[in-house]
Amino acid sequence: MRFIRYQKDDAQPQYGWILSENERSLVGPVEGTPFGEFRRLEADLPLESISLLAPTQPSKVICVGRNYVAHAQEHHSEVPKAPLIILKPLSSLLGPEQAIVLPPQSKQVEHEAELVAVIGKRGRWISAEDALDYVMGYTIGNDVTARDLQRSDGQWTRAKGFDTSCPVGPWFETAFDPADAMITCYVNGEMRQMASTRDMVFNVRQLIAFISSVMTLEAGDLIFTGTPAGVGPLTPGDVVEVTIEGLGVLRNPVVSATLR
Repeated sequence: MRFIRYQKDDAQPQYGWILSENERSLVGPVEGTPFGEFRRLEADLPLESISLLAPTQPSKVICVGRNYVAHAQEHHSEVPKAPLIILKPLSSLLGPEQAIVLPPQSKQVEHEAELVAVIGKRGRWISAEDALDYVMGYTIGNDVTARDLQRSDGQWTRAKGFDTSCPVGPWFETAFDPADAMITCYVNGEMRQMASTRDMVFNVRQLIAFISSVMTLEAGDLIFTGTPAGVGPLTPGDVVEVTIEGLGVLRNPVVSATLR
C-alpha cells in the first residue's frame, strides 16, 4: 500500500492512501495515522488535484555516509568499518515538486539519490534479525549536499543541513523488497547515478541494528541508506529526478536563493 501526506488547497496537511486502477491514481484520506490505529476513507480525489508533502513527520532524519564502495572511491575515501551516520535537521525536509534552493554559501551543491527506510514503531537495541519488523515501508530521498562545505568544515552538519536539502517522497510503499532495487538519478534528463541496493556495504537490517544501538527510533523516522557513485553538481534551472523501481519518481526543480 502507498501512504502519502498531502494538502488539498488551503486545508490542513493530512495522511492519505493511493488507489491505482485503470491507469488512474486516486487519493483517499486516512483517519488517524498509518503508524497507529487508522481507517482508510474512500479514494475519490485525483492524484493531480492535491499537493504531495514529505510522506512522514519524523522525529529525526538519519543519513548513512559512504555506504556504496564506488561512492567512497569517487571521493578518495575509505569505506567505513561501521556505518557512518549523520543527522539532517527537520527544517531541511522537502516534498515532491518543491524547489531545492541552492545556498549562497556554497559553490558546489550536489545530488545524492537514496533509498529511504520508514520506521514503523518505536525501538531501541533492535537486532538485525528483527530489524525489518520495525520498518513500515520505503520511500525515495535526495540527500542534497554542499560538497565544498563538507570538505572544508570537517564535519557535515552545515553541508547537509540547509533548508530544502532533504527532498523525500512521493509516498512510502509498504510492500517493497529493499534487497535488489535499481536506483537512478537524472538531471535534466541526463542519467547521473545508477546502481542496485544490493551494492550497499551495510544493508537495511544492519543499519537499523547499528543506529538503534545509538538512539531510539520512533515511528515515522527516516533512514537514508546511502548514495551510489555518480553524484554531481546542481545549478539553477535544473530538474533532478530520483527513481527507484517499485517506488516511483521523486522530482524537484532547483533554484538559486533569494537573499532577504
